Amino acid sequence: MKKAVVLVSGGMDSAVTLAIARTEGFECFALSVNYGQRHESELQAADRVCAMLGAAAHKEVRVDLRSFGGSALTADIAVPELPTSGIPVTYVPARNTIMLSVALSWAEVLGAQDVFCGVNAVDYSGYPDCRPEYIKAFELMANLATQAGVEGNALRIRTPIIALSKADIVREGLRLGVDFAQTVSCYQADAAGLACGKCDACRLRADGFRSAGVPDSTRYVAH
Repeated sequence: MKKAVVLVSGGMDSAVTLAIARTEGFECFALSVNYGQRHESELQAADRVCAMLGAAAHKEVRVDLRSFGGSALTADIAVPELPTSGIPVTYVPARNTIMLSVALSWAEVLGAQDVFCGVNAVDYSGYPDCRPEYIKAFELMANLATQAGVEGNALRIRTPIIALSKADIVREGLRLGVDFAQTVSCYQADAAGLACGKCDACRLRADGFRSAGVPDSTRYVAH
């Protein structure tokens, strides 16, 4: 089987991305990054997702972005519970660049030419590192900066859900057998992984289920 590294956060988008990679016939080496985010329940969800979807291996790497702060996910800054304009304070500076670089390193070691990432540029929070032009630029850099790339073993950054709506992501996940109840998307989930139902991530997720016309399987905190 072809090998691929798949970034798995524990959320719905990366779960569907892993399911797609498996369906395409890849032996999937799942990578989660503990970057000092607000809660570890999404990392626990990543374990569940990898087991559920048959990852060949699951590695968790620690990169301490909390030491820099600068985001509501890595510092003592309140997570907005109402829509905001511009790039929100939940943006973590350079997070996807860091995570893709770590994934790229593992891919070279494994001899994998494909790195899967669950970024989405349709129903998303407006983060600059989720856009197609960013992914294209990173892939170009990856092939300039690695032994694999310069020796002709081109590396590909695969983003199979980048152009899908949240509703389409829900439909695709259900088609591929993803149990969304096992995933955690909330920016401020509690220790048990229960979602707040108010943050941007929760709103986008709920709208996806609603637009897809299927029951929302998210586990919410009782209000």
